[in-house]
Amino acid sequence: MDTTTDALKIVIVGGFGVGKTTMVQSVSEIRPLNTEETMTRAGVGIDEVDGAPRKTTTTVAFDFGRISLNEQMVLYLFGAPGQQRFWFLWDQLFSGTLGVVVLVDIRRIQDSWYAIDRLEHHKMPFIVAHNNFSGEPYPLDKLRKALDLSDDVPMIECDARQRDSSKAALIALVNHLYALSSAQETTL
Repeated sequence: MDTTTDALKIVIVGGFGVGKTTMVQSVSEIRPLNTEETMTRAGVGIDEVDGAPRKTTTTVAFDFGRISLNEQMVLYLFGAPGQQRFWFLWDQLFSGTLGVVVLVDIRRIQDSWYAIDRLEHHKMPFIVAHNNFSGEPYPLDKLRKALDLSDDVPMIECDARQRDSSKAALIALVNHLYALSSAQETTL
């Protein structure tokens, strides 16, 4: 847009195959840029598809989408690659980021530990969104315990395939960022 004066950045992270590309695609107002490539035999033993048997593509750099919040403000969304061999990209993606959505698949909770560790290391605000592929509710308190998260990290359920659900995750992150900002202002 010619009228854009402010740009905000949010990153979506999580394990391999958790739905980061899907989330960016479901909410972006533009055709998202993605770096999805077909998985080949060369990735066998490197890209573990346990728990995601129908996965045939993988992100090899990042996904990018955009949402216009108003005529002056745009939100840029970046989906980070989930495989360990691409984690070196994360620090660059975090640069200038307001906050992060950590997508979690309960079939592979352990795949989320690295993302949470990196975010805590960077002191980056984040929320956790249980991407509910199965449609079966999973107790968020049980997930909080499995991830060893403090009570001040917001958690929600979402379905990254659904635009409204993905928007709700982004809104939850923005509300968390606003609450953190307000709390910081009162301590000054």
